[in-house]
Amino acid sequence: MQVRTVSTTPFQDQKPGTSGLRKRVAAFRQAHYLENFVQSIFDTIGVPPHATLVLGGDGRYYNREAIQIILRMAAANGFRRVLAGQGGILSTPAASCVIRKYQTHGGIILSASHNPGGPDGDFGIKYNAANGGPAPEKITEAIYAQSKKIAHYRIADAPDVVLDRPGDYEIGGMTVTVIDPVSDYAGLMESLFDFAAIRTLLAGGFRIRFDAMHAVTGPYAQEIFLNRLGASADSLMNAVPLPDFGGGHPDPNLTYAHELVELLYGGDAPDFGAASDGDGDRNMILGKHFFVNPSDSLAILAANAHLVPGYAQGLAGIARSMPTSAAADRVAEALGIPCYETPTGWKFFGNLMDAGKVTLCGEESFGTGSDHVREKDGLWAVLFWLNIIAARRQPVETIVREHWARFGRNFYSRHDYEGIPLDAASGVMKLLLGSFAQLQGAQFGNLKVKLCDDFSYTDPVDGSVSTGQGVRILFTGGSRIVFRLSGTGTEGATLRVYLEAFEPDVSKHHLDAQQALAPLITIALQISGLRKRTGREKPTVIT
Repeated sequence: MQVRTVSTTPFQDQKPGTSGLRKRVAAFRQAHYLENFVQSIFDTIGVPPHATLVLGGDGRYYNREAIQIILRMAAANGFRRVLAGQGGILSTPAASCVIRKYQTHGGIILSASHNPGGPDGDFGIKYNAANGGPAPEKITEAIYAQSKKIAHYRIADAPDVVLDRPGDYEIGGMTVTVIDPVSDYAGLMESLFDFAAIRTLLAGGFRIRFDAMHAVTGPYAQEIFLNRLGASADSLMNAVPLPDFGGGHPDPNLTYAHELVELLYGGDAPDFGAASDGDGDRNMILGKHFFVNPSDSLAILAANAHLVPGYAQGLAGIARSMPTSAAADRVAEALGIPCYETPTGWKFFGNLMDAGKVTLCGEESFGTGSDHVREKDGLWAVLFWLNIIAARRQPVETIVREHWARFGRNFYSRHDYEGIPLDAASGVMKLLLGSFAQLQGAQFGNLKVKLCDDFSYTDPVDGSVSTGQGVRILFTGGSRIVFRLSGTGTEGATLRVYLEAFEPDVSKHHLDAQQALAPLITIALQISGLRKRTGREKPTVIT
């Protein structure tokens, strides 16, 4: 094997965001761009003798080419083995599963998650540590620092590996093992959930529809729902992964999964609907003519975990991201377990899970998961819901309304303003940060501001501190408004506004969320000057 040391110059824009480095495909196809970042990863993590790396992605455009480059670089940097998903495929939760099962040195996941794909779309890369979770901030910051001073990278001269056929292939002294990307993950799911009960549910006429959105979960859904649970073939939609996701936007929400939404709200609606995103780590849950808010979903899974074999022994705790509603907090209180509020980003849950402090975690951005892996997990959430339905024999809407009757309803919504100029978005945040003195104690109708701050988090495990995590406006009575700049976009800025109002009165639980939150929406627009500063009259997406 001939190894070349290639001289290069740094790129100054390789700072990882909430979940890795995401850019347009064209950026990654620049000479040395991908190679610089990969070498920065290897230089930062170090490669001990006999180390194994997991490698795969969501099948989006440029996935296969990037994998071949990374394989040659892994060989040149001293890895002994790489476990690569067949066809270059590994969902993000499946990659975490493989890293943990085979105790590898970590893994590289190629995905831009829910962002669009194709030649003009997005691409992404992130490093997951040996625990299977996204690299913590101290590692991503070190990778970024290295990327700003890199002078050369190492790459082997070798032919492409045949990714479409399982087996072992050699690149110099490194073995590339092409693995079935589905089997290990499907086996883990079968160990957690009562597949026999779900099979009985489906055999009894309960109809489901799962939308893979032409993304990575198609093969996983076919194996689990069709082969192992006996669902009918028409239970799956858009189940063939495509490099451009069929021209769609693989984000499982009411806007982008409209085809599924129309079915579930149609005249002959299935009993249950679900969708997952580009890399398989997010989920949307629907009942017949009914949408389950992701914040409620986390709380309901926690409240019903005793019905699921893998969680019947009890929960150590629950964690939620700061913008996620406090619905889970009420369940944790009832169960007598802790609930942790963390910044957005799954990496913050990893320490808590590794320390045994939490079992279930969730984010309002359609991500839920548990300590079975160290990533959020879309199909896991779908199976959890089906297991609960199989045990309770009630429709989705009934389960949700009974939960509200017991714990109260947290009316909740997120308003996304996507692709706005960064200076305009930053201006909104700067205005809010400078308004704390005036806002403190301010009265807006019958709502009074109790506290406003820029959320910071001290990790209870390692003591690390994360600041600047979002502006919170907290009102007496439990209502709140949160403003946050998202770290998952690749063009302009995405400003997210989160709105929450707690309502214990069952007679008001039927209200539409936007109707119930109307006073908070008015206050949010008033105090932020959002319309004037961004030129946007309405959000791009409302969930």
